[in-house]
Amino acid sequence: MIAWRYLRARRAEGGVSVMTWISLIGITLAVFALIATLAVRSGFRAEFVDTILGANAHVTVYNMATVDDNGVSQTGIANYTEMAESVAQVPGVTQVAPLVRGQVMANKGQANAGIEIFGIDAADLANIPRIANPETAEGDLADFGQGIAIGSGVAQALRVGLGDTIKIISPNGVKTAFGTSPRVNGYEVTYIFTAGRYDIDRTRAYLPLAEAQAFFNREGVADELEVMVEDPDNVDDLTVPLLSAAGDRGMIWTWRDASGSFLNALDIEDRVMFVILSILVLIAAMNIVSGLIMLVKNKGRDIGILRTMGLSEGSILRVFFICGAFTGIIGTAMGVILGCLFALYVDQIFAVVNYLSGGNAWDPSIRGIYFLPAKLQFGDVMSAIGLSLGLSFVVTIFPARRAARMNPVEALRYE
Repeated sequence: MIAWRYLRARRAEGGVSVMTWISLIGITLAVFALIATLAVRSGFRAEFVDTILGANAHVTVYNMATVDDNGVSQTGIANYTEMAESVAQVPGVTQVAPLVRGQVMANKGQANAGIEIFGIDAADLANIPRIANPETAEGDLADFGQGIAIGSGVAQALRVGLGDTIKIISPNGVKTAFGTSPRVNGYEVTYIFTAGRYDIDRTRAYLPLAEAQAFFNREGVADELEVMVEDPDNVDDLTVPLLSAAGDRGMIWTWRDASGSFLNALDIEDRVMFVILSILVLIAAMNIVSGLIMLVKNKGRDIGILRTMGLSEGSILRVFFICGAFTGIIGTAMGVILGCLFALYVDQIFAVVNYLSGGNAWDPSIRGIYFLPAKLQFGDVMSAIGLSLGLSFVVTIFPARRAARMNPVEALRYE
């Protein structure tokens, strides 16, 4: 009751000071920034990993290169059908697709683009989530066998649409007596997809496996096996079984091997950002000390009278602890509300920011994905709440103890 009277009192009556209001606003903004950052961090990681797992192999199986008696290096998988059947028997494997890959030049009129061709069967392509069910798509995947499927970035670079024919140019073409001449083939665009990753949409195209084998002189050979598993997070547990199924020359490359350094960099950045924002919360909480000390000074006469009337040190401590803690609780609650609203309406907020900045607020060529993601997680919210309340309560103890230990005689000497 006494603490509530002090909090309601006007400043002229010795109530809450301007410093208390500053600390309240500071805690609100610090908690908001912490929750918003954690939400964006979680959303970016989830979206990045989802695009990796949704458009790429979880595990790539390939053969080591060998050298024949003539000194020619032999690559590829000649018995890819048998190897695919063997790999598919490994528990936890959901799909195995033979693949032919090659880098080429795509051309339409005066426009050119360097792209990577993936040769794959139509049935296997239909099981790749980000390709079969992309963010946006033009055409029908059922027509894949009649032409070529390209990313939306490739279509934009070449300025082509459905039904247009593009040329694919490979420097490793037909071998003649005068050397190797480039191979040029034309293919009709039958499917345009947007996988959600700038680098994938800008560089990737799919051809039927048999057509890619003929184009890249890989008749009867696959470059690698694209393997999908049930639990990509625990893909390392399948390393030994997959190597055993792949045979003596078999090698594997998991999605963690390909993107592990980037994910580790994200983890380090997450920890650093949490520490920095925690310091901001601490600075905001320290303002509570200033406001509470001023409140104790203004209420010195009241403390002396209350102590003279028999109020214990513990009761005085609780009065001023409640005053300081209440500031932390209100600031934390307001910060949580603002942070959650930001995470829930981040698309609308980002649209306004993007409009005000002239459409240059987010560059997908740098960040890889097309939008600012945010994923609100209960654990992140509770971490922010626990940190804010914990710091607010701890820093409140010291001025509250000072008030409790005030000598009533000294407090009333000049009254």
